Amino acid sequence: MSNHPEDTTVFVENTEPELRQKQPPSGIQGWGADLDPSVRPAVPMERTPPRFVKPSYEQPEQQPVTVKVFHSTERPGLTPVFGTGQPPSGVSGLIRSGAFRFSENDIRHWLMLLFADRVNVVEGIIEDLAHGHVPNFFAEMGGPAEWKHNRAGFYRKAAMAGAVVGLLLYVNSRRRRH
Repeated sequence: MSNHPEDTTVFVENTEPELRQKQPPSGIQGWGADLDPSVRPAVPMERTPPRFVKPSYEQPEQQPVTVKVFHSTERPGLTPVFGTGQPPSGVSGLIRSGAFRFSENDIRHWLMLLFADRVNVVEGIIEDLAHGHVPNFFAEMGGPAEWKHNRAGFYRKAAMAGAVVGLLLYVNSRRRRH
């Protein structure tokens, strides 16, 4: 490397505002978001009125609490209106009650709620059987729609279910022989 001044390249940024803002660079998403609002590309599409305005409506009257209502630990109290159509009950209700002791950013909260949903399905089946109603799993799980609109998928699922049942029967028969 030589020490001659003609061998060095110097890059200089143009600092004149009118030259910097004339042509937006192509291919850069979000270009101009930090520019002066008068020359910013999205100014005409920004919200009017601004987002953080006091609401123009009155707070609804608090709904009376007639069943147990769960609410987040991040929230100081109940919302003014809430659903009461399916109050928590049984083992799934106890699991949900335990889940709401944890914050919403805790994975245990969500895993317990998912598990409570699965337990609630089993409770519903047991309740149906107790009332003398045998659930039609094929129809309730979308079987007729699958048969009508996705016949290839229906055959794949039926083949997989048959393979799993066959494997379970095979394993069970081998266990009995020993």
